[in-house]
Order: sequence, then structure tokens, then C-alpha cells
Amino acid sequence: VQLQASGGGLVQAGGSLRLSCAASGFAFSDYWMYWMRQAPGKEREGVSCISTRIGTTYYADYLKGRFTISSANDKNTVYLQMNSLRPEDTAIYYCNAIPIYRGAEYWGQGTQVTVSS
Repeated sequence: VQLQASGGGLVQAGGSLRLSCAASGFAFSDYWMYWMRQAPGKEREGVSCISTRIGTTYYADYLKGRFTISSANDKNTVYLQMNSLRPEDTAIYYCNAIPIYRGAEYWGQGTQVTVSS
């Protein structure tokens, strides 16, 4: 089982990044895929999630429409398009797979996003 997150980097405030999380080794369509993040000195928090089976999405209230989650089931990949980035979005972003019914939960290794002011 592997969740490979990528796409992070350094960007100026107001810029955009697109994160990807490539999954392998489990039934992708049987999982909710989450993006979580952890900023320095803070607890890990939820950003967004998507049901890869039916496409239902949820977002943290603080995002205010700046981020969009999507999935490509033919590629077993989930994306997070991040626009209008702010310095407070600086964090390590993790992808997380939670089974819809039963099964194990999986975590990716994280990708660093740094937004400069």
C-alpha cells in the first residue's frame, strides 16, 4: 500500500499549487480520500475530502472556496488545487485514505507547502 503525495513547493501569496496523491495497493473506489495539513506548532487539521465512489466533496470552512479537491479514478489519484494561497496555508499536506465500510486507514508521507508573504 502506498500513498505518494507530490506537488508541494514554495509559492508567493496569491499563487497556486496543485497537489497530487497517487494511491496503490488498495481498492481506491472503496475509500474516502482526505487532504490533511499540519502547520508548525499546530495540530493536524482536515482540509478537504472526496468520496472516490460518488464524487461527494467536503471542505473546511476556513478555505472559503480557495481549494478544490478532485479525483481521477482511472489513475487512482486525488488532487488538491489550491488557489489564492496565503502564508497561513504553509504546512505539510498529507493525503489520507479512510475506508467507506471496513478496512485499514492509510497515510501518505506528506508534501511541504510554503507560502511567502
